[in-house]
Amino acid sequence: MPSHPEPEIRKIVRYDETSLIEGGKAAPVPLRLFAAAAVLTNPWSGRGFVEDLSPEIYAFGPVLGKLLTDEMIAMAGSGDVIEGYGKAAVVGTDGEVEHASGLIHTLRFGNTYRKAVGAKSYLSFTNTRGGPNAPLLIPLMHKHDAGMRSHYLTIQFAINDAPAHDEVVVALGASIGGRPHHRIGDRYKDLEELGGTDV
Repeated sequence: MPSHPEPEIRKIVRYDETSLIEGGKAAPVPLRLFAAAAVLTNPWSGRGFVEDLSPEIYAFGPVLGKLLTDEMIAMAGSGDVIEGYGKAAVVGTDGEVEHASGLIHTLRFGNTYRKAVGAKSYLSFTNTRGGPNAPLLIPLMHKHDAGMRSHYLTIQFAINDAPAHDEVVVALGASIGGRPHHRIGDRYKDLEELGGTDV
């Protein structure tokens, strides 16, 4: 079965929430979590074990990266206001986790988002397999500082009809703000207290 030169995208889903109260106490700054996901046909589905995934990775990565980055920037209003960021993919049950990984673990996908938000940190991620309504979990970290625990967040939502057995869901996520009332310090304080031991 020949692969599609472009992703065959069935739909785009947006997720957006704002937390005003946490722990029974008003948030000094509301936390906004939002995401954009593309539901697409798995280009390797029905082809048996495909040894070389690179043709589809090279073709699909830039297209999905631009599409979802454009969605995220439109939702945020500006890349500058995004603080935490991450990515995720869920492959349907006929696919391999390697298929989900292939579409998001390429600089051809992630660099578009990284550049658009001016990030220094790597894009945290999940890649899983599941059926329709499988949880989509997008872990976040601060785009400039991977040690800022205030921005260790997870966006969780599901799409009731995706991924189908022969589909993949690919998503980007972001936060504006960190956890309300964050009070567990950061990695640097731990390192200082542990004498510089990084574990």
